Amino acid sequence: MVKKEAVRTDSTEDNSVDNVQARSNFIAATKDELAKVVWPSRQQLISESVAVILMVILVSTVIYFVDQIFGWITKQPFLFG
Repeated sequence: MVKKEAVRTDSTEDNSVDNVQARSNFIAATKDELAKVVWPSRQQLISESVAVILMVILVSTVIYFVDQIFGWITKQPFLFG
């Protein structure tokens, strides 16, 4: 088998230029994407935040009561046994 000789070139300068170009492209693409975002109004942000907080309170309350009911049910055999 013939081994290929590894050719070393000093490409660190090329890599640094490529990295700078890649970063520049990334930043430009990020700015373009952020320009496409439809940001919510203050009123919409407040109303949706309130809705999320109320749903969290509701779900946590339901989970609490279901937990209390199951806790009570599991203690019943030991009370009469």
